[in-house]
Amino acid sequence: MIPHRVPRVQRLGPARLTAGLDHCRRLDLPAHRTVHGTPAPRDLENLLAQVEEVDLRGRGGAAFPFARKMRAVAEAAGARESVVLVNAVEGEPASSKDAMLLVRTPHLVLDGAVLAAEALHAREVVIATVEGEVAEGSMAAAVAERKAAAVAGAEESHLRIRVVGLPERFVSGEGGALVRGVNGLEATPPGRKKRASSSGVNGLPTLLSNAETYAQVAVLAELGTEGYADAGTSREPGTLLLTVSGGAASESVVEVAAGMPLATVLDLCDAEPGDGVLVGGYHGAWLDPAAAAAATISREGMKLAGGELGAGIVVPIGTATCPLGEAARVASYLSAQSSGQCGPCRLGLPDVARALGSLAGGSGSPDAVRRAVRAIERRGACFHPDGTARFILSALDVFADDIAAHQDGGSCGRPVRGVLPLPEEVAEPEYRLGVDWTRCQGHGLCAHLLPEFVELDDFGYPSFRPVPEWMLKEAKRAVGMCPALALRLA
Repeated sequence: MIPHRVPRVQRLGPARLTAGLDHCRRLDLPAHRTVHGTPAPRDLENLLAQVEEVDLRGRGGAAFPFARKMRAVAEAAGARESVVLVNAVEGEPASSKDAMLLVRTPHLVLDGAVLAAEALHAREVVIATVEGEVAEGSMAAAVAERKAAAVAGAEESHLRIRVVGLPERFVSGEGGALVRGVNGLEATPPGRKKRASSSGVNGLPTLLSNAETYAQVAVLAELGTEGYADAGTSREPGTLLLTVSGGAASESVVEVAAGMPLATVLDLCDAEPGDGVLVGGYHGAWLDPAAAAAATISREGMKLAGGELGAGIVVPIGTATCPLGEAARVASYLSAQSSGQCGPCRLGLPDVARALGSLAGGSGSPDAVRRAVRAIERRGACFHPDGTARFILSALDVFADDIAAHQDGGSCGRPVRGVLPLPEEVAEPEYRLGVDWTRCQGHGLCAHLLPEFVELDDFGYPSFRPVPEWMLKEAKRAVGMCPALALRLA
């Protein structure tokens, strides 16, 4: 399978994760073996020793030590079977590095996943990605290529490998949501934290990490610990992938040696910081131009600059768009991406989005936004409210001058150009509440049960806003509890 269009790749440093992509749109199995060779299987302790020596961390955002995950799965499994799960859902709209790997060099991800699975004596490898996208087709083709090679005797294969497509939503890439989706449930965070290493796919101990992490395992096995550490810093050896978009003239996935200045990456992509640079994605933080100029590409470097490396997302906003309006767009999107299972998401995120929208419109205040944000912090069933709070609070700090212009004149004079990447809007089912006025007695119970969608007038009678599909269960409950049987749902 050769995709018609592929994500653009650039690099600063040695070509490892992107090796061979200068000449090929996609590395099929023979091309991959020519570039990367065939990895020799490792036993668990041998692979763990390599991973620990370079302190390999997960590249999905949390930077959790990969060796600790492997040990936890091995201990939980004991004599039982286990599963290796590759998280390539990448629900973050500003990231495309994992999709690049699946589309252009899928066998590198598979090599790393298979190495981990063989070391753990796992039952199967599952690759979870966005359904209906090119990445899903490319990975399915890669699995078929391996099966054909095994039949022909060119490759050994005793592992079951399958690809699972999941709906594209911001929260679908969260670990618990991913496991639920692979298990055939709705891909939303489970509310109560359960470690995949103890009970994941089909209830089995599951090694869960993102696509780049497994590609890094394959590169480590190929180069050895000394060769792997030839690039990067002593504390963070190796290379990593960044997705650079937004105000960059050359949007691309960039392979970078850790320790490289952020300014060098921006220059490569023809990008000016403008009013600020978002690092770490929509659960990340904004850097002002001075901090961005001094920052280096590493976990430690980004923390010193006031940001987070996260999943390697870099979005310079430039100077042509309204930064406050862009932040309000993203806040509205994040509010709609809630799974609706806790108060901070159901009630708090819409309040935050409205407060920031009012500020962008010239009628609100930063204090009102901060109050709305404080009401959701550290109270969510998952990290979504806290990540959104980090994004918005850093925007208030970095865009202070723009906020002052909006408060003084109602606008900064720049249009909102949609520089921050968001998925294309897809019409989702909406439900409307109605009332039989011959029955309604103004009890107000509906407003108590659905305060975000029902408002009461001065006489206690309701008016309604459309109800999204994820709130359908609660809306039906409100209809059933109406004392006068006056409420309707259509």
